[in-house]
Order: sequence, then structure tokens, then C-alpha cells
Amino acid sequence: MKRFFEIFRVAAVVAVLVLSIVFAGSKLMKIQVVDGAMYLEMSKSSKSATQSVSAARGQIVDSAGKPMVQNRVSYNIVINSSFFPSDYEGQNEVILKLIKLMEADGLEWIDGLPVTREKPYEFTDAENSSAVKRAFSKLRLQDYATAENCVDALIDMFKISESLTEAEKRKIAGVRYQMILMDFSSSTDYVFIRDVPLSTASKIRELGYDLPGANVVEDAVRIYKSGSIFAHGIGYVGPIYAEEYAALREAGYLINDTVGKAGIERSMEYYLRGARGEKKITVSSDGSISEEITKEAVPGRTVMLTIDSEFQEKLQNMLGEFIGSLADGTLNKKDYDFTDCSAGAITVMDVKTGAIKGMATWPNYDINDLINDYSSVLSAEGSPLYNRATDGLYRPGSVMKTVTATAALAEGIITPEDKFTCHRNYNFLDIEVHCTGSHGNINVVTAIQRSCNIFFYQVVQKLGLDKLLEYEAAYGLGEDMGLEINSSKGYLASPDTFSNLGLEWTVGQVLQASIGQSEVGVTPLQMCVLASTIANKGVRMKPYLVDSIWDYNMTEMIQKTEPEIAATIDAPESVFDTVIAGMILAAENTPSATYYETNEQNAYISQFSLEALPRAAAIKTGTPQASNKATQNSTVVGFYPADDPEIAFSVVIENGEYSKYLVRKIIEAYYGYTPSVEDLGHGSFRSVVLDR
Repeated sequence: MKRFFEIFRVAAVVAVLVLSIVFAGSKLMKIQVVDGAMYLEMSKSSKSATQSVSAARGQIVDSAGKPMVQNRVSYNIVINSSFFPSDYEGQNEVILKLIKLMEADGLEWIDGLPVTREKPYEFTDAENSSAVKRAFSKLRLQDYATAENCVDALIDMFKISESLTEAEKRKIAGVRYQMILMDFSSSTDYVFIRDVPLSTASKIRELGYDLPGANVVEDAVRIYKSGSIFAHGIGYVGPIYAEEYAALREAGYLINDTVGKAGIERSMEYYLRGARGEKKITVSSDGSISEEITKEAVPGRTVMLTIDSEFQEKLQNMLGEFIGSLADGTLNKKDYDFTDCSAGAITVMDVKTGAIKGMATWPNYDINDLINDYSSVLSAEGSPLYNRATDGLYRPGSVMKTVTATAALAEGIITPEDKFTCHRNYNFLDIEVHCTGSHGNINVVTAIQRSCNIFFYQVVQKLGLDKLLEYEAAYGLGEDMGLEINSSKGYLASPDTFSNLGLEWTVGQVLQASIGQSEVGVTPLQMCVLASTIANKGVRMKPYLVDSIWDYNMTEMIQKTEPEIAATIDAPESVFDTVIAGMILAAENTPSATYYETNEQNAYISQFSLEALPRAAAIKTGTPQASNKATQNSTVVGFYPADDPEIAFSVVIENGEYSKYLVRKIIEAYYGYTPSVEDLGHGSFRSVVLDR
């Protein structure tokens, strides 16, 4: 009996197992065979694709960490080809719906077709413009094609329905053409419109089921809060042009990206751009969209400049006001006509490091105006886009006498005690040259102080042109400064320069070269470096604008710019001490504050006197040979304090004079010091230690 029950129990277990296997098999067969089509269709009802995520561009801050360029969140409407209808009719329907939504919200979508929006169609650019030629190429049309031919070609190419109105067909055609330009494909989303209001972005998200392929992505828009401060140095960003894309694509850029176009935005592109991320987008059967970040975007680095934005703003304001006071006659001791005076530049640098502390150019512009209306800024009077501080090429005038003096002293051509005689007129190989005065028997210190031309004419005859050129180059004149932003190299007066300009070199040009005349062109930046090199007793520091590189939130410094010696002039310190002595005396040639109570005009001019400064300054001016109509420039270079220099500076005023009158204002702005009226002329602050 016991045996029977054991056999029964085993049989029951086996029976249960068999029944379970049969049941499971039937269910599996039902899933695979009976319901297979249903589950296959369900798997097709949702669709996924990968989309790139843009990285926030790095910030640009001043030397104190104050933001000069930031970002704000914006919303772009894009079209992803993975979810876009596969047929032209469906695609055109989505495009038209997007257009109508934008029109309802008063927004302008991107349309790069260079053809008017209404009939009769005409080209919006000249028929031979690059935009029109590009359209002919992209649409495979002959160069005699009309604007209407371009629209018709797009209508045919993308099967835009004839049942639509002419206006609707033209609008769709414009988007289609832009898609061609932007290389719209499975790997490149198409940006339909940038920076839409949140309300519009929300509307697109809500209507996602009815706009297959359309999506809203977050982006970052550059904010130039104080767009007029150091505009030439900061630069701006812009879209990638077709001619740039081939090279940028190799570096991982997409055609829809923005890129630095000028200034620091361009030169620091590698650090500012950041690294793109990725996200997975899934569209389910009910049209709902879900997103999952699969690779985090890495924001760009923050670039800290050497520029102090407050000091920079003061430089710009004082330069503009000074030029205005010349042009309107307020500052005019000799009744000259300075109505053509409308431009100039100031550069200030740290003597010990080479860091640029301020760099102003006039006329100035606002980066925001440039972005919003480029053509207006481009065509504005005075060429405000021209960075005169780094690209303007000027004759330095008598500023060059410091170089001639250095060369002659270093080469033993003269000693500090040697004297030459100036009687205003001088004959050289039957060439009669002149001086600004009759200075008598003077040495090099007095010659620098009084800016005697004839002294240096006689010196350069002994020195020779080759040695003069050697020392000019050592000072950085006519040399590449290696600055982070674009700067002109310039040129020096020489037979080669004359040949390049198609001019005939004469021996008399050597005399003019020694005093900064003839065919010589140097930048205000180079003149500032010249002054800094004298202050450093022959050590030329490389100028730079980028202090350091940080992570986006400025919690960690990534890279620090170390001061770099660009060149050293091999000469005893006594050589530079002699030159500096002359420059200190030249600083005393500024208007005397004792004029204060003389008359109203002198009271105005007394504000430029260097007497009220706590310590002595060292300067050298270049004074134009002004007639009743000023047609030359005015230059000044120098450093402060003269006995222990901290800053060097240069000023160029186009078609004007009195550039030296800006020296005290520059020093006061840098140190935050302004003397009272009672202090003028008493020298009571010469021993005061400045409080920075």
C-alpha cells in the first residue's frame, strides 16, 4: 500500500509538470504566432533618436572677476529628421504649420533665400553677390537665372503643393533653401528659429503630436551687459559661414553652432566653446515626447582678462571727451582748427608683467549694436570697428628720439655729457632741415626734454640707419607683439619699406627716421611697449590680455598666464637712466598749475598739469608741425612713477594736439586719485603715497 502511494505521488508530480509545460508552450505560441503581429506593431509605435546638446559658452570676466560677457537661457525650435515625415507633402505641412505659429506670435523664422517675399520676385542682394551666386550653385541654376527661377526650382525640388497661395509657397521655399544651406540631415538638426519666447516654446511642446519632427531645445545666448566697454578687445560670436564649415567640421562643430568671430571671443574659442552632450529622444504612439540625457554637456571655460572694466570705461570716456574738446574748440591754446580731430587711442600696461590694464580706441561702438545692425556700425562715421590701439599705424614723431638716444648711448656714439649745437636750421648734404626752436649747445638729456630735432639729426649721422633699425626692433617697433587679439606689425623707415611702397629712398630719410618721421608706422600698443621697456631698463615684456583660465563657475583656476620677457636690450642701466632723466624733465613741460588764476582758459588747461601728482612722471611727446589747419597726429608715451614704474602708457590723437594733457588723467584714473583745486601748483602731494 505504501508502495502504491509513492508511485501515485510521482505520477501526480509528473502530470503537473507536463501540464505546466503545455500551458507555457501554448502561451508562448500565442505571443509569437497569434499575437506576434500586434506586438510587432506596438514596438513600432514608439521611436527614438539621439540629439546633440549644446554646451554653455564660457564667460569672460575682468581682472576683478566682474562679468563682461555672460549667457542666458534661450529656446530654439529645431527639426529632427528622425521624426520628420518621410514624404515631402508631410514635411511641407509641418513647415507651414510652424510658419503660421510664428506669424501668430509675431516672430521671424530663419530664411536665407536672397529673394523678396512677394511677387514680382527680385534678388535682395546684388545679382553678382556671393549670396546669389551661392543660391545658383545650390539650386543648380545658370548664372543668368532670375529670382523667380530660384523660387520655382525649390517648389519643384521639394514638391510644394500648387494648391497653396503664392505667399505660402514662397515661405516654405525659403525654409527649404535654408535647410540646404544648413546641411539638414539625420546627423544635423535644422534650427527653424532661435531664441523664441517661453510662451512660444510651450506652445510647440503642447502641439508636438501635430508637428512631427519639431522640438524645442534649450540654448545659451551671449549677453554683453556693457557692450561698449572694451568692445574691440572682447569681440563677438556669430554663425558659422559656409566657407568656414569645412575646417570647423573637422574640429567637431555643427553647421548650426556659433563661433567666435573677433577679439577674445575668437582667440579664446578653444577654451570658451565647451563640449557638446547628447540626449535620447523618444516619441511614443500618443505623440508624447520623453528625453533622457545620455552624455552631459561640459560648459566652456571662463576667461579672466587683465583689463579692469572700471578703469577701461574711464579711459574710453576721457578719450572721447578730450577729442570732443579739441574738435569743438574748448581746448585750443593757439586758435588752431581741430574740427577734423575725431579719433585716437590709449594703451596702458603693467610695466613689470606686460599685462594690459586698459586699451581704449575712439570712436567706440557697442557690441549689441553690432549684433543687431552690423551694417550701420560698419558704415558709421569714423570707422568705429577699427581698433586703433592695436591696428592703427602712426608715425610716432619725437617719441622715436628715445630710441635714437638709447642706440647712440649704448653703442658709445655719444656720452651723456656730449653736446651738439642747435641754431634752428641745419644743412645736411645741401638739404636744409629745421628745428622747433634754437636750443643752443645741449646734451642728450636736454635734447629729449626740449625735443630738439637737430641734436638727433647729428647723432644719427654717426649712428647709422642699420643700428637705428636694430634698436627699434629690440624695442618692439615694427615687430609682432604676440597679443591674443589681432595686432598690426607695422613698418619702419628703411630702403626696403620705401621699395615696397613704390617710393625712392634718399639719404635724407635717415634724418627723418631718427625723429619718428619718414615712412614709419607703429601702433599705440607698440609705443606703450616702448615706454615700458625704457621703464624696465631695457627688458621688453610681452604684452597680454588673458590673465587666467577658470572652470565655468570660477571655482578652480585651470591656467595662469606667466609674464614673459620678449627681448632684452644689451646696454648698461646708465643708458636708460640718462633717457629717463630727459623724460622726467619733459614731464615738467606740461602746463604749469600756477596759471590757475591767470585767466579762464589757463584755469581749464591747468587740470592737465603733472605738478599736482604725488610723484614725478616720465614722458616723451611727439608734437605735430601744426599749421592753422592741424593735419598731423599728436603722440605721447611714458610711465609712472618715474622712480619705481608701475604702469606705462601711450596716447595717439589723430589730427589734433596736446596728447600729453591726458597723462595726468590716465594716472589719476588708474590710482583713483583726484587732487583738489587748492592742491594745484603747490607740489604738496609729491611725497604722498598713493592709495590704490
